[in-house]
Amino acid sequence: MARTKLSKQLSQAEIDRFLAEAERLHKSIVQPLLSPSSNHYLALQRTHDALLKTVKDITGKDAPFIQWFGTGPVN
Repeated sequence: MARTKLSKQLSQAEIDRFLAEAERLHKSIVQPLLSPSSNHYLALQRTHDALLKTVKDITGKDAPFIQWFGTGPVN
């Protein structure tokens, strides 16, 4: 069986797919209206923070589907 050299980075097509799925996950995290003191809210917040960090680590930019501090709606 031939060995395949593994890539060190995602291709642009893989990054585009990742961003589309990250946006879907983002929407599923922020959609529920939960009390900020609930355990589920806190768990989702930690997941969301990890998602945004991962997007930045992979793309080098902030998540394009997030706009902070009233700079516009999330599409």
